[in-house]
Amino acid sequence: MNWNKWVRQIHRWLSIAFTVTVIICFIALGGSLPFWVFYVPLLPLALLLFTGLYLFVLPYATKRRSGRRTALET
Repeated sequence: MNWNKWVRQIHRWLSIAFTVTVIICFIALGGSLPFWVFYVPLLPLALLLFTGLYLFVLPYATKRRSGRRTALET
């Protein structure tokens, strides 16, 4: 499995973890929990930000890289 597939798979699992933590926080709104429990979804969200930005830039980077190769080969 190459690097791009790993990042894509990690991004998918992080999205599931983020969704589950948000659902747990909404369920926990009725109880009296410490305030830090509501900051728990921020960790998967931050990781989703970085993997999402990587996946967003990936097509542009590969297009630019392939353009350089064709220019160097001619």
